[in-house]
This record gives sequence, structure tokens and C-alpha cells, in this order.
Amino acid sequence: MPEHVRLEEEYYLLASAAAQRRPQVFLNHGHSFVIFDPAGDIPLAFRDAYGLFHRGTRFLHRYELRLNGKLPLLLHTTTTHAGSGLVTHLSNADELCDGAVMLQRDMVALRRDKTLLGASLYERLHVQNYGQELLQLELEVLFGADFADIFELRGSQRARRGELAAPKLERDGVRLRYHGLDGVWRETVVKFIPAPSRLGATNVGFELNLAPGEDTAIEVQVTCSTSATPSPPAHTFASALTTVLAEREHWRVQFPVLSSDHEGLNAWLERSVHDLALLRAETEYGAYVYAGIPWFATIFGRDGLLTSFETLGLSPGLAAETLRTLATLQGKDYVSERDEEPGKIIHELRDGEMAATGEIPFARYYGSVDATPLFVWLLGEYAERTADLALVRELWPAALAAVAWMDTVADANGYIAYARHASRGLINQGWKDSHDAVMHADGTLAEPPIALAEVQAYAYAARRSLARVARRLNCTEQAATWEGQADRLAQQFQRDFWLPEEGTFALALDGHYQPCRVVSSNPGHCLFAGIAHPAQARQVVARLMEDDMFCGWGVRTLSAKARRYNPMSYHNGSVWPHDNAIIAAGFARYVRQPRPANSSLPYLIPVKVWKSSACRSSSAVSPGNSSRGQSRTPWLANRRRGPPAVSFCCSRPPSACVLTRGNGGLRSHASRCRPGSVNSRCAGSKLVTGGSISTSSADAGVPQ
Repeated sequence: MPEHVRLEEEYYLLASAAAQRRPQVFLNHGHSFVIFDPAGDIPLAFRDAYGLFHRGTRFLHRYELRLNGKLPLLLHTTTTHAGSGLVTHLSNADELCDGAVMLQRDMVALRRDKTLLGASLYERLHVQNYGQELLQLELEVLFGADFADIFELRGSQRARRGELAAPKLERDGVRLRYHGLDGVWRETVVKFIPAPSRLGATNVGFELNLAPGEDTAIEVQVTCSTSATPSPPAHTFASALTTVLAEREHWRVQFPVLSSDHEGLNAWLERSVHDLALLRAETEYGAYVYAGIPWFATIFGRDGLLTSFETLGLSPGLAAETLRTLATLQGKDYVSERDEEPGKIIHELRDGEMAATGEIPFARYYGSVDATPLFVWLLGEYAERTADLALVRELWPAALAAVAWMDTVADANGYIAYARHASRGLINQGWKDSHDAVMHADGTLAEPPIALAEVQAYAYAARRSLARVARRLNCTEQAATWEGQADRLAQQFQRDFWLPEEGTFALALDGHYQPCRVVSSNPGHCLFAGIAHPAQARQVVARLMEDDMFCGWGVRTLSAKARRYNPMSYHNGSVWPHDNAIIAAGFARYVRQPRPANSSLPYLIPVKVWKSSACRSSSAVSPGNSSRGQSRTPWLANRRRGPPAVSFCCSRPPSACVLTRGNGGLRSHASRCRPGSVNSRCAGSKLVTGGSISTSSADAGVPQ
């Protein structure tokens, strides 16, 4: 019987071929983000993902500029200030009358500067006449708001919607309003300085008379507000941009500056920190790094926890923020329609009309089996990294509630499995949450309850890590209990999940305790957590580096030999950066290599860059193609120097996984960590000098 994806159950992202052919440019801040085309417009969008979005609702579905009734010519567009601003340069098009050119192109320069602050979009329009004659121009702005829920744009169908109110015209702008089925009024306020010459419900016009060389400027502010939240304070474009930059820089400087002799690596590291700053938001529950733009611009438990793991060695303050926020949102009751249980860590938090009315279950949704052990594990690793027992004591009740949940749901063998309770919740509840991501060797989908390999590993690491913290708090009896549970779980896991014929662990055990005998990337997470026996770990490392798993871009989520392998799929053959960072850290935990004489790396793991099949598009979808002797680590290729020597450099988890060139000097400038800041200990967490990464002895441990 053929499989069918039900949009209502799977929350499937519908693909648009037309949208993929139109480039998009993003700005985001806090609970808002906006998607433009390269000209800085929001083209009239219905199902396409353009627009100004705030708290799960699209407050603008059109925002376009016209000069004398025509689309301006695009010259160039670029983000500025590390993604906090957007600058677009345009010029006028040729204007014809009776076959004659009345206004030659490129006589009028248009510059559009934008930024996003909170619930408001700010734009400064600068117009200049570079011609030799007086020009009479009309600059027109077209706009509209459909107040579509973000899940409507993802493909969800609605039986009915709320009501659009008639636009309200004011002296300097227009108010667009919508009364949702959740009883909330949502309003888009479009204001102009100076006031427009012509004002309509969906467009405004400015009559401009510019002498040769003369210029003028117009400012636009678009504000999103609801009857449930107060309107934000007003800013000019300049003050808004200054505020955004100051906020992001205040957080960004908590990371030490990393530098090396490789420009590409330096740019990558700097961009990574800037991107984290872009994704960070202050919420009513605490600060958090959102999962991604546009569809995942909200709190996701798993994503925030893994981000905190990967940055713990550089900025433990991020982990502290994540832990506090998730503790605030921790499950308190049994609510089947959102998979909530006492002690469980949230999976996803959504605003918007459909979430408020219950049309989707994600207002507060707890359908994640791995977030809870990850929360416990992160708290333990944070305490080891920072010795901040004050935060541990603050969050100790949340940690105990999380461990109690783990104990409650564990079966007789100690395994944590999932089966959704919410009728419209997620079918798969690990990080590979596609409907077809957990399968048997013959391609049949596993039946719940499903015990994922990595979830058992997280639970093992969580108990071991929290036991060490408990001993520091003089809770020795509790520590011994957790250590005993972890040891028993590891022994059971090493027996039940091991696939000797493949030299790796099974993806999962299904509801009948049958192993899913497919080769996947999940066992790499097991190495990261330390649950594997060293002899098993060595085999897993070798297996994941075989041609059907390692493809040059990284380790695939699923073997190219698997029945359901599809390199274009979400989880069945694609390569994920976070997955590979965790796998690399797992490799580093178990495998030691001889160190170069000029290196103080705790261990060095060569990457088989010569054994690749994914750098070229033709081989990316053809399993088994190997290009030996060629570097297949794309961004590190250097045409002048030839293929660089490449290594994974990792300390014991949690750590950030870093790709470096051989002999590359990676240095840390810890002076940027301010004394007394939330990250005051980062200077000592990882000091990088002279072509090496030095870590404390506590970071160089290998499980026995």
C-alpha cells in the first residue's frame, strides 16, 4: 500500500518550485523576521514565504516600491552590520513616450536601508537626481496585510479564518487590522515621515521635485501589534539600528575571539558567532537561541540544548540561559493533546492564531523524547565546566523532575521509548522526526513505542554527569543510585543494540523489541555520550567512515546501501552539520592518534578527505562513487596551495567541533570576556595558542 503524507499530521513543508527560483533576503530580531526579494521588496505573496512575520503571523504580505509607476532597476543588495541591516541600491528604468526616451535609465539613484527591531521594521529611502535637469518624480509604496498564520504558509488548511477590518487612513499612514478566531486583534501600522502626498488603503505616493544633484529621504516604520501586547516604542531608522547593534554586540563579546592563519576558518568562526547573535531572542520565559529562520524562529528544546553543548567551551553563559528558560517551561501536568508530562522538557513553543485556537498542538508541545535527558546532561556538564553550583542549586528541582520523568517512562530494561499521545502530534520524536526516519532493513517503518539508540546514550550520560554534580553537593547516596542505573543501562545497551554484522549500533528498537538493522549516523551520538564499549566504539568509527556513510561533505544520516536511502531527503541520506559535529566529538572521545611534534592537541583524528563522493552534484546522488586522491572538503579547498591537510580537533564533549588546516595556528583572545560577565570563565575554558588547542586535563578524558 503506498505511503501518503497527511499535512495535518506531519506538518509537512510544501515545496514551491517558483519560490526556489526567487532569491530571498532575511532580517530578524526577537520574535520577528522579514523575508524580502533581492530588490528589498515583499512581492505580493499568498502562499509564498515572503513577508513581515511577528509571533507566528504574517503582518505584511506586500511591500513594494515603484518609481513613476515602474519597478526600479536592481543594482546591488547586501546585508550589513553582520546581518542586522539590509542595503539595496536601485536606479530608475527607461521611460518611453511615443518611441522616445523621456527619462534615461540610471539618472535617479534609490538607496533603501532597512533594519528590524522588535516588532517594527524600519526603512530609510534615499532618492537622488544624478541627471542634468529638474525631475518630477512619484515614489509609490504598495502594501498589504493578510495576517496569515505561518502554518498556513507551510501547507496547513483551515476551515475558516478571522475577519479583516477596513483599513483606517491617518494623516501619516494606514492601520490594517484583523480579528482572529482566538479573539485577538492584530494590527499593522504603516507610518511615513514626512507624510505622503497621496494616501490610500493599499498604497501611498510621494511627489518629488529634485533639481540636478538634489536628494531627499523618506522614513518608513511598519509596526506589528496585538490587543494582547503593548505597542513598541517608536524609533528612527538610525536609532533602531544603533539599538540592535548594541544589543547584539553586548552578547557577542561574551565569546572569546578565535583566530588562525587560515582566512576561511577565521571568517567561518566569526560568522558563526554573529549568526548565534542573530538567532538569540529575549522572551518572556528567558533568553534563548532560536532554531532557525524562517520556519523555526521560536524556542525548540533540543536545538537550544545542542547549541549550548557545542558552545559550552567558549560561552557557558549561553548554556545557563538555555537551562533557565527550559526549566521555566518544563512540563507540570499530564496533557495528552500536547504530549506533556511532569518533568518533561518542551519540544516546541509557538505563538499565532492557529496555536492559540488549538488547530495545531504546538502552543506548548512536549513531543520530544531526547530533550529531557539532554537537559539533565547539559546541567551536569555546565557545572563541571564552570563550577557554578549556584545555578545548579537553582535548577536542582527541575533536574530532579527531569530524572523522575526518565525513571517513570523507562521500561524494565531502562530504555526510554516514545509513542505519541497527541492525536495531531509528531509521529517520530527524536531529532530525526520525519515520518519515515525510523525504519527496518527492508524499508518498513518501525512501530512504536520506539527506543532510539542516541536517546539511551543521552540518558546514560545524563545520569553519569548529574551523579558527579551530586557528589559535589554531598548527595552521595543519590549519586551512587544514578551511577548504578547508568552502568546497568550501558551493559544492556551494548548487548541489545549491537549489530555485529555491521560493526555498529542499531538505529532503534521498535515496539516489539526488534532492532532496526540499518546503518545510520545515530551511533555517532552514542560515542559522544560515552555509552559504547571502547572495542565497539572503534568499530563504529570505522563503519561511519566507510564509503556508504562518509561522503566528503560529512557522515550521512543513513547509509547509501539502505532501502530508504535518498540524499535529497530530510533525514534519510542527507548530511547535517550538527550531526557531524557531534559525531566528530564522539570520535575524539574514543580515538587517540599520535600527535605532531609541534602540537599540544589532546588527540587528532584524520579526516578521509580523499575518500569522498559528495562534492560533485553527480556523485552526491550516486552511492559508491569515490574520487580518491582529491580533496572533498569544499570550503577548505585552496587553489593556490592545493588541498590542505585537514583534521577534526575536539576536546572531550561538550565542545565545539572545529575543522583546521594542518599547522594552522588557532588562537584565542580571551580579553573580550568581561570580568564579572555571565561568561567570565570562558578565558580558562579553552586557551588556544601556537597552532594547537590546549584544554584542561579534565577535558582530555577517554572513557574506560
